[in-house]
Amino acid sequence: MRSPAALASAEWGPLWSTVHRGLVAKRWRAAPMTLGAICLTALFQYVQNQSWGYRFVEDVGSVRAEDPLWLSALRTPLSLFVPALDLPVWGALAQVLIVFGIAEICLGWRGTLAVGYVATLAGTLYARLGIALGPDGPLGLPASDAQLVDNGPSAAVVGLAVYVCWRHRAWRTAGVVVAVMAIEAAMKPNLAGKEHLAAMAAVALVAVARWAFGTVRHRDAERSESGVPPIRS
Repeated sequence: MRSPAALASAEWGPLWSTVHRGLVAKRWRAAPMTLGAICLTALFQYVQNQSWGYRFVEDVGSVRAEDPLWLSALRTPLSLFVPALDLPVWGALAQVLIVFGIAEICLGWRGTLAVGYVATLAGTLYARLGIALGPDGPLGLPASDAQLVDNGPSAAVVGLAVYVCWRHRAWRTAGVVVAVMAIEAAMKPNLAGKEHLAAMAAVALVAVARWAFGTVRHRDAERSESGVPPIRS
């Protein structure tokens, strides 16, 4: 039987090596986008708690299923950085610092924003689908949820966590994240929990598509080296 240290090394060794090399080489400059995201999240938190700023934050970064789709699409990029009013902001800042920071070192800032945006957009689109399905089915939502504000950074956080674990083969950790989100959604069925599941499902599809594309390219490369014409799809 493998020791706990060996299991931890097998699970987190590649991820830890990547993060450690990035931090040693660049220190705080390893994740400049993450630092900017923390500042932006803190700024939005301050502004939306002011009488003069609440409406401004609503207009630029709050997404609801009752909004026109084009308006939601315009607001979604900034909605990643608008923390929920009913939750402590330090929780959102800690999530962004840890998960966005690790993701930026592993994926780069473009990849981090792309995966985070896909996860957030999936949650936004699911809310519309769930309300259309109605509250009777397991995937449905009550009509009143159309007036609720989407998750802010949390959907992007869980999506990035799953994707980074997939990239570095931390399968057990990814499974724990998915299981925790699924249990939370089952015990407390609400818009936030189901949007988290939708975010992880979308990121899983991105991972499968990336794996399939990489497999095809690898086979084409092997065929070209052997003189056999590549497969054309």
